[in-house]
Amino acid sequence: MKKLIYILAAMVLLYTAYTVFVKTTHFTEEKKFFTYTKDTMSLDDLADSLYARKIIREKMSFRLLAYLGGIETKTKSGKFIVKKNTSLFNLIRMLRNNNQATVKFILNKVRTRGELAKLVASTFDTDSSITAQFINSNDSLKAFQIDTTQLLTLFIPNTYEFYWSTSLPKFMEKMSAAATNFWNTNDRKQKASSKGMSMNEVYTLASIVEEETNYDSDKSLIASVYQNRLRKSMPLQACPTIKYAMQDFSLTRIYEKYLTNPSPYNTYNRKGLPPGPICTPAPKTIDLVLEAPATDYIYFVAKADFSGYHHFSTTYEEHNRYAKEYQKQLDIYQKKKAAQQK
Repeated sequence: MKKLIYILAAMVLLYTAYTVFVKTTHFTEEKKFFTYTKDTMSLDDLADSLYARKIIREKMSFRLLAYLGGIETKTKSGKFIVKKNTSLFNLIRMLRNNNQATVKFILNKVRTRGELAKLVASTFDTDSSITAQFINSNDSLKAFQIDTTQLLTLFIPNTYEFYWSTSLPKFMEKMSAAATNFWNTNDRKQKASSKGMSMNEVYTLASIVEEETNYDSDKSLIASVYQNRLRKSMPLQACPTIKYAMQDFSLTRIYEKYLTNPSPYNTYNRKGLPPGPICTPAPKTIDLVLEAPATDYIYFVAKADFSGYHHFSTTYEEHNRYAKEYQKQLDIYQKKKAAQQK
């Protein structure tokens, strides 16, 4: 009888060891992500989710080991990554130790707080309405010494790593620190000061330059034009600010009727820079503004060949000649396009 008990005990031990240490995931992908939202998911819910995704082979063993491991009390909400052939033991240990997966916050150009809220919500454990409420509140932003008009200046386009469960305040804190580090690198702060501009003013000007062209050589000269206009107390007359004022970024031509828009972002009827940036400019564009050459250029207009490059002028007469050439070709193009759509 004792021998039978020993055999049964050994079989139980062997099965337990097999279940815990040998039996592994049975999905074919190299890895899978899963989320555990502690506030809304019970241990049974988590087991059901893991089983449905073939991360565990059966639920009973997982529930028992998870309970013994104290997952419900020790694990935080988050996003986890499970590699192919992970054992149940290692899965439980990962949850218990909160070894969460990181997510990449890939920031390129965004133009509005609404776009930013959607981008944040698509990356983290939050939704766009909660994010929008946070970033549209000066009370929320006060901790970062910023307001809603200057919010985008904290966002330097790059790829950042966070935990999926990162809170909005922690997210903003890291973005603020990254922006500070950016300005403290390569003498950027000093370069801004030498131009008589604050860092936020350089960022705002760079956001306009970013919207004007994709070509770095032209960005430098456009920045020079705008800096000359600022020094002469001339209106910037920047077309991208009209698009921003109207919140219509599909406009391909700025007509006279648009120039009466009362928005503070209308740089045709208001001198100086707009209240804040109109997009998140690339770091390279910020550097091109900081290192813009000294020129006598006051005007620029797109070339009539639609190459994306510009003519730069020191006199209005020369500028007007180039502008008429461009407008003529634009009229021809738009008529052809309209005829093709009929």
